Amino acid sequence: MLPWNDRAGNLSVLKLTVFLGVVAPGLWILAQAATGTLGSKPVTSAIHQSGDWSVRLLLLSLLVTPLRFVADWPKLILVRRMIGVAAAVYAVAHLVLYAMEQAWDLNKVVSEILLRFYLTIGFAALLGLVALTVTSTDAMIRRLGSTTWNRLHLLAYPIAFVAIWHFFLQTKIDVSQPVLMLGFFVWLMGFRLMRRAGFAVRPLQLLALAIISGIATALLEALWYATMTGVMASRILAANLDIGFGIRPALWVTMAGLVLVAVNAIRVRKGAATRARRAAVAAE
Repeated sequence: MLPWNDRAGNLSVLKLTVFLGVVAPGLWILAQAATGTLGSKPVTSAIHQSGDWSVRLLLLSLLVTPLRFVADWPKLILVRRMIGVAAAVYAVAHLVLYAMEQAWDLNKVVSEILLRFYLTIGFAALLGLVALTVTSTDAMIRRLGSTTWNRLHLLAYPIAFVAIWHFFLQTKIDVSQPVLMLGFFVWLMGFRLMRRAGFAVRPLQLLALAIISGIATALLEALWYATMTGVMASRILAANLDIGFGIRPALWVTMAGLVLVAVNAIRVRKGAATRARRAAVAAE
């Protein structure tokens, strides 16, 4: 079955849109390679871009379930597998490109993975993604059983954390992108904990989550710089309050959370209006 078709074999606009979205970064990398615009170290640039997109898509796959509740959009479940598989494909491309950079010397690639911690954990995340991809088929769900399968795929969360950790360690100076990914991960974990605690998915709860996630992102960024570079944490925290330094990851995380608050508020309002209309019709 084509990836953009639904289970009945019909074209799904949602699946087609998502398919084009997950393929676009790879096509962009190839276009840059073809036009010689990948920079002075094209393979290194392609390695970084493919790795970045693997982490982004992995987090996006984890966002599917929360967004189903926030936006009351159950059909989103149809694209979660596609996004997760795409994350694994970009991760594999990340490793293949690294082997290319090492002139296909597989002994060196293996030794580097074993000796360099950031490569070790990156490879562990890759293996985890491949395992989740292999077990993502309908046949494997039936073979494992839904309970076992769901437990296995909860590993996506620790895999995402390890991938972000790898992202941090391989970034030389500016860790804005890994901090941003970590901030989004904090929101995702916060949402999961909120649901497990029995909190309703309502605008006020999501507002609190957005604020807490933004603050946590700022604190984690400050802790990273203080620990790894010796820069005073107070200076990093102060930078979050001055947009003259650009919009920091904490603010991006907060704004993304606020967008979801707005989406949920619209959904709740529409739901209330629909119930009111049904009640009025029933009363006639």
